Amino acid sequence: MSKPKIRNMEEFAAHSGVSRPTASKYFDDPQSVRPSTREKIERALETCDYRPNIFAINQNRKLTKNIGIVVPYLADPFFAEIARRIETLVIEAGFRPILLSSHGDPALEVGNLDSLRSIKPAGVLLAPLGRASDRRAIEAFCKSVPTVNFDANIEGVGEAFIGHDNAQATKIMLEYLTRSGEPPVFFEMRTPPNPNANKRRNAYIEGIEQMGLTPHIIQAAGEGWDLEEIGYQEGLRVISAGRLATNTVFCSNDRLAIGFLAAAYELRVSVGRGPDCSLRVAGHDNHPFSRYTCPTLTTVSHNYSAIATTSVETILSLIESGERGSARETRLFNGELIMRASA
Repeated sequence: MSKPKIRNMEEFAAHSGVSRPTASKYFDDPQSVRPSTREKIERALETCDYRPNIFAINQNRKLTKNIGIVVPYLADPFFAEIARRIETLVIEAGFRPILLSSHGDPALEVGNLDSLRSIKPAGVLLAPLGRASDRRAIEAFCKSVPTVNFDANIEGVGEAFIGHDNAQATKIMLEYLTRSGEPPVFFEMRTPPNPNANKRRNAYIEGIEQMGLTPHIIQAAGEGWDLEEIGYQEGLRVISAGRLATNTVFCSNDRLAIGFLAAAYELRVSVGRGPDCSLRVAGHDNHPFSRYTCPTLTTVSHNYSAIATTSVETILSLIESGERGSARETRLFNGELIMRASA
């Protein structure tokens, strides 16, 4: 049985049994109405075909030309680089970027969204913390403000997700390392802040097992975003203790790999592809500093340009059309193998 089509806010208010101002208040901020009213409206949404016209709502709110950009940790050069590209595109489109960092803190992530809501942004580009995010708070925000997620996906939240295909990228590195030498052990943090870390570990395990090999995972102790220090300290420990099952190490991200390279150098372990080298090290992300390590770091690059451009194009399309999409869009871009001297 098809759901009745609701054309506007007035019809929806009548359908749900609340006043037009109450319905509008809910779509502006679901937490601003009483729980019983919120439940009533959400039950009505399940029984009809209605998605509010964002443009009309924003016009009533005196829509600004601001577009919010929220990243997990702006001090990380990866996020700084992709945010720089997004900012440039937003400015070129005639909007004002408002760039905020959550500093790895779920409460600050929600605070950033609350701050953006107060200035009535035209839309928001959000790279969420992922597993650590307050899903309910982000869902509520996305119902009231056109939002596109990039880099990390919170399934079903926001109008679209634009990101890196972690599974594809992990597997092309795994295939290269296995083809060119011993199969790699996987080096990661036990409690990673990176929202994509689990996808990479799972892709490593799946890829290794498909090759008929045994996965070997080393998990570094430590928390937070000081990834180079964690990679360095754990690198010293595992190399000194002879804990590497093979002579190839595939790090979950380039920042861990940079620390691991420093540990190898301090222990006088030669890293690279030459006959005099006893260890190969690779990373993931094509961190802006990865081309300047010693030896230069073999890695997998994100398609920074495509992710930034598509994210901005998607939010601009939402703003200009004033309509929510009929289905949440997901776009993943393939990673590119970057072969350098370390592996």
